[in-house]
Amino acid sequence: MSSLSLITGSTLGGAEYVADHLAELLEDNGHQVEVINQAEFSELDQNTIWLIICSTHGAGDYPDNFLPFVEQLTQQQPTLSGVKFAVIGLGDSNYDTFCAAGKKIEGLLLSLGANQIGERLDIDVSETPVPEEPAEVWFDNWKNLITD
Repeated sequence: MSSLSLITGSTLGGAEYVADHLAELLEDNGHQVEVINQAEFSELDQNTIWLIICSTHGAGDYPDNFLPFVEQLTQQQPTLSGVKFAVIGLGDSNYDTFCAAGKKIEGLLLSLGANQIGERLDIDVSETPVPEEPAEVWFDNWKNLITD
């Protein structure tokens, strides 16, 4: 089975809750999983699948715990052609910056050559008070894309 790094960007804990729930589902499906709530690019295994779960903060900004990871990628501009990733964005559709952080990290990873597995999931927390539920529905389809 696959090894995955679940990398969270969270302000109020929603992304962490989703990551913890998906980690359990992944482990139940035989995958090796690590949840990382304060990612440092230099410490990430590029041979694992990166599942980015990121909330949007403020006016489309990244959460504070996710900024160092994004800054390292932006400054170092590493070639990520060996990295496979997926993105789950959390946001509130009442704002025009709905899931902007998820969209921005997806774009950054693609620009560095990373390979996306499946489509990004955008979770509207104004309509879904328990974001783990749509994440689980998405996961049921996505898990078939990560089998070795």
